[in-house]
Amino acid sequence: MPPAKKRTRSYDPAKIRTAVFAQFGNVRQAVRALGPEQLARQTRLGDWTVRELAAHVTLAVESVSRNLDREEPAKPELALLDWPFATAARAAGIADDTRQLAEAHPDLDALYACTGESLTEKLADAPGTRLLATRTGAMTLADYLVTRTVELVVHTDDLNAAVPGLDIPYDRQALAACTRLLADALAAKAPGGSTEVRVPPYAVVQCVEGPRHTRGTPPNVVETDPLTWIRLATGRLDWAQALRDAQVSASGERADLSAHLPLMA
Repeated sequence: MPPAKKRTRSYDPAKIRTAVFAQFGNVRQAVRALGPEQLARQTRLGDWTVRELAAHVTLAVESVSRNLDREEPAKPELALLDWPFATAARAAGIADDTRQLAEAHPDLDALYACTGESLTEKLADAPGTRLLATRTGAMTLADYLVTRTVELVVHTDDLNAAVPGLDIPYDRQALAACTRLLADALAAKAPGGSTEVRVPPYAVVQCVEGPRHTRGTPPNVVETDPLTWIRLATGRLDWAQALRDAQVSASGERADLSAHLPLMA
């Protein structure tokens, strides 16, 4: 019997917009308090400093305004679940843009203020169905804003890892959307119904080829918390290390997800 066709998850556009603004505000408030020594610290992102990472967050958000200023494409090219797999090809260009932005804007709070004001203005009358000519492919504004929750949550975690005690909070809706999109991307990359991946309280997905369970506890179960899942999905954390540190529980012969991770590199 073929596997049941899975419905594409839907997101509440108003909640996603609110989540983007909320998490961007959380990061801005934390960056505003950073001193020169903290801004000069290295991050886990290669040779990026905290200053460069903080600048990159504005770049990720400003792309919404920039794309709304561009001519609308004739048709969509990229579905939401395709986005996580389309980002790696742009890594080098993103790094160059980030360094240039950080050098050009020594006053990070002013950069954050300008970025936030522009986003507020551009989104005021932009419908979610509006197509954007993003660098990864044409997609709807509503879908692109969901991807911004991933950028914001992932880089919030990067900043917290780089600066001990920073503790930038996570907006619940942003964390939920980020977790769900990356969980659904796993199910798209490794389709099947033999393994259940649980990331409470936000996501449960079926994936990996093999016998499909129909009732009761599935034979293969993976469970972890949202931030650990996000780190695994984005290559911040190795699967084997997560198991050794008991950050992930995995039971069953098809519960090893190492061949499918990371989803974004």
